[in-house]
Amino acid sequence: MPLYEHIFLARQDISQTQVEALTKEYSQVIEDGGGKVGKTEYWGLKTIAFKIKKNRKAHYSLMNINAPPAAVAEMERRMGLSTDVIRFLTVRVSEHETEPSVQMRKSDRDDRRDGDRGGFRGDRGGFRGGDRGGFRGGFRGGGGGFRREGGDGGGFRREGGDGERPRGPRPPPRDEPETAAGEE
Repeated sequence: MPLYEHIFLARQDISQTQVEALTKEYSQVIEDGGGKVGKTEYWGLKTIAFKIKKNRKAHYSLMNINAPPAAVAEMERRMGLSTDVIRFLTVRVSEHETEPSVQMRKSDRDDRRDGDRGGFRGDRGGFRGGDRGGFRGGFRGGGGGFRREGGDGGGFRREGGDGERPRGPRPPPRDEPETAAGEE
């Protein structure tokens, strides 16, 4: 019989015991179809890269399967109908791994978390730099407003003008009737 590795993602709002019950249910489907499940692993609740069916996190579970293709197809059909399973993937392999999967090796995960992540963002905040106006105040003149103090140009002012030339009289507001200059 062919060998498969099967991973499914369950909704974030169900509990770990419900995920284990789903794993047992689908293992029973495989056994009813004439196969067997060699190893199951619960990888935990993890953040996913993008939203899937309005979920930002998912419970991951792995199953090593030794079963005929019809049994695997039936299990996948039932997973597609289940509202608790948001995504699954079955891959045919030449042999199963005997040791725990990469996700389950605790020592590797702890080494990655304890060490420096190698990023340049630090605490993910503070000065952004660049010309995007992230810094307000100081030597950059206060950020992206329309007017600058000191009248050094910029904004919507004309080229070559001093910016302080006198203006003519304002037109009257539109809702009042116009009056003659001599009448009051």
